[in-house]
Amino acid sequence: MDASYRIRPARPADSAALSEIERSCFGDPWSAEGFRQVIEGAGSFGLVAERGGVPLGYLFGRQVADEGEILNLAVAPRYRRGGIGSALLEAGLAWFLARKVREVFLEVRESNREAQRLYTANGFRAVGVRASYYRNPPEDALVLRRPVGP
Repeated sequence: MDASYRIRPARPADSAALSEIERSCFGDPWSAEGFRQVIEGAGSFGLVAERGGVPLGYLFGRQVADEGEILNLAVAPRYRRGGIGSALLEAGLAWFLARKVREVFLEVRESNREAQRLYTANGFRAVGVRASYYRNPPEDALVLRRPVGP
């Protein structure tokens, strides 16, 4: 794994760069303003993997009571397969654990086998399906769950 990057909290100034990564990864991307709102929102958090001040990937999540949700995880295509996604997921789960979250949920496209492998390798299991959850292109989402705390 190439550890020449660091993971740090997201800042509002990251929004434009994160939006660029988002557009390269997803058909229905968040806007820079959407990132800014989540970064500044109560109960939510963002983590950025960066090298030399350049964002390579990110994870965003939120907590409601003792449940967590991973809202978004992406790594720029040219930096994939280097452990960045796993490191971001591990850091996000640590964030939830420190806040006494008992379980974490997320949605993933049914066709996104690579992301599903990452999540199942990290203890997530399918618990349901959200029909027509994604818009562009239309597709169902698998709902995954992972226990975190005691």
